[in-house]
Amino acid sequence: MGIRYVTNHDDAAEVTRALEGVDSIALDCEAAGFHRYSDRLCLIQLTTPSATFLLDTLAFDPAEILAPVLTPTGREVVMHGADFDVRLLDRDLGLRIRGLFDTQIAASLLGVSSPGLSNLLKKFLGVELSKKYQRADWAERPLPEEMLRYAADDTHHLHELRGILAERLQEAGRTDWAEEEFRLQEEIRFEDNTPADPVLRVRAARDLSTRDVALLRTALEWRDATAQKLDRAPFRVAGDDVLLRVVEARPRSVDELSEIRGFSGSVAGREGADLVRRIGEIARAPEEDLLPYPPTPSNGRGERPSPEEEDRMRRLKGVRNRAAGELGIEKGVLLPNHLLQEIAARAPGDRSSLLDVPGVRKWQVEVLGRTLLAEV
Repeated sequence: MGIRYVTNHDDAAEVTRALEGVDSIALDCEAAGFHRYSDRLCLIQLTTPSATFLLDTLAFDPAEILAPVLTPTGREVVMHGADFDVRLLDRDLGLRIRGLFDTQIAASLLGVSSPGLSNLLKKFLGVELSKKYQRADWAERPLPEEMLRYAADDTHHLHELRGILAERLQEAGRTDWAEEEFRLQEEIRFEDNTPADPVLRVRAARDLSTRDVALLRTALEWRDATAQKLDRAPFRVAGDDVLLRVVEARPRSVDELSEIRGFSGSVAGREGADLVRRIGEIARAPEEDLLPYPPTPSNGRGERPSPEEEDRMRRLKGVRNRAAGELGIEKGVLLPNHLLQEIAARAPGDRSSLLDVPGVRKWQVEVLGRTLLAEV
């Protein structure tokens, strides 16, 4: 199967021709979030039964040629673990998927406990994928030939894998389960859920004093600004654990900052003076001028679950766990705990009310509905 690297609209015409009359394509995306400040889309892999195209989204905008490929009904789009890529395509290119078949979802519904692509290809096809570029910087240009071949492997075998999983879903009577999950996956859209106050992203922050919370907040703001300036993923500037050590040490000089375990000496030398200045300002500020850790957001019901609700939750877990064992499927795949908690809180009295619980699927109600309702 040939591999074609596409970097401009003229070459993209070949992609359009290759897709004419094709009823199934395999798709994957590569982003830069592990290395760069932004997790922007860098590469799209597109495989037909006869060729693989690698679309360089940093070189040109492929939305115009992909829109008629991904959105019409009648053409299947095979992906693996599509959740992130669906959001990425929506955010960066305004594209939406139709006709999705997600091999990760399919494998999970079949009870495969490790549904990663490498494991599935080895298990079902005897194919060993290289992991050499698993953490590669896909914003690097030019992309080495070896990285291009590595990217192509992510979609090269998806059609064959899809065929095997679809057959097994049919044999297990779970095709309808998968179809419902696929259609829901298609409706996912990008949402920026980043909390306004950065300290909410650090679990240990809730146990800090007001002054230390303020110190951590300014350190997180410094890290974000520095990461953006250096075009580097924030954790590569300084991890949360390192910033917590900065808060504890309250360095008064760049030399003291560079001595903190885990803090990059080069980052300290280039950007550390600003952090030291910010730390000093917060350390000297009056207590009344400091913002404490924000109040914990309400869970919608506000208070701790009642004893009756906790008892229902235990019974519902028992129902779910027994059914998962009988079906040979992971408990969290069959019905995750957060949905069980919502069912326990709402105590639905009939099948219709159970279906009204946000997030509950029709297939879950078909499999578990009667026994769940008996316990609420």
